[in-house]
Amino acid sequence: MSQWVAAPPPQQLEIEIEGDESEALELLHAWGFTDGLPVVIPTRDRVDRLCAGAHHYPMESLGTLAPREGSATLQKLAVNAVMAGCLPEHMPVLEAAITAIRKPDFNLIGMQTTTHPCALLCIVQGPTTETLGMNAGPGCMGPGNRANASIGRALRLVLQNVGGAVVGEADKATQGSPAKYGFCFAENESASPWPPLRTTLGFGLAESCVTVAAAEGPHNVNDHGSSDGESILNTIAETMATVGSNNLYVGGDHFVVFGPEHAAAVAKAGFSREDVQAFLFERARVSTDRISPQKLEELTSWGGYADRLEEWNGRIPLVREAELLRVLVAGGAGKHSCWIPTFAVGFAQSERIETQSEICRI
Repeated sequence: MSQWVAAPPPQQLEIEIEGDESEALELLHAWGFTDGLPVVIPTRDRVDRLCAGAHHYPMESLGTLAPREGSATLQKLAVNAVMAGCLPEHMPVLEAAITAIRKPDFNLIGMQTTTHPCALLCIVQGPTTETLGMNAGPGCMGPGNRANASIGRALRLVLQNVGGAVVGEADKATQGSPAKYGFCFAENESASPWPPLRTTLGFGLAESCVTVAAAEGPHNVNDHGSSDGESILNTIAETMATVGSNNLYVGGDHFVVFGPEHAAAVAKAGFSREDVQAFLFERARVSTDRISPQKLEELTSWGGYADRLEEWNGRIPLVREAELLRVLVAGGAGKHSCWIPTFAVGFAQSERIETQSEICRI
């Protein structure tokens, strides 16, 4: 193996090493450029191949990423995408996601440096999901699909290697989360009784977009006994109403992802997406008699709502507006749904995905 063990400076674009790819892999591990798992070696040819699938040119930058303020050039995105196992057609999704997390209301530096175990959640929506063969059905939030897994992993590697969210250094998460390896899935539009999520975010049916959020892993909601919509919604609301949630402090937005069977039953009972949001807004609250005095003092001081407890009748809502509950459908058979709480100190952001047919090079 090469005797060079010091990590190269961030501004160095190419690294020449002695040895084969197995030795190169060991160097990448030693330099802290991986997520702890083996990666594909980002050779020049492989990086060039991924750059060819991008909307921007290799040396173009999408901006800097906190906290290191490293420049997110397309070449750097491609390097990390190669390591994660991406294909060229995945690049427009990565470009859109990076653009979205740089929006001020996302609070990237907060997500990157907090002790909270939030990961970058990436929900891909629209025709692109079929083109890429993404999984929106059974097991969509877990392993087994190349696009879901490699896109999610690539984004995490970019946040680490370009943004500087190195575990134990900038990334101060107390215990972390397996979602930090990669948390990416597609909306199951074909199984949804409601319009696609993106239509509530300002995008058209023919458009594709990505929605990103600083989120915890999914919290399962198991209800095999309820057949009516209100009963299912009550189970979801009571699952959400937890004392330890970050959302209880400042609200933020979070996600309720219905399994198709739960969604069908809720819709059959006459609940629109807006009805679901309104129901959960009112029911998913935490009574102050469940909270210890010290915890309540902390919550109300951080959240700045001590004077609103009477207005809320002593029941603290997890969001401040019903519309901030993002409702969608994903997954396959089974009477399960999930709630995805968030870091809360920031809001999910969305960005249109440029399609391959729109990519034009001169």
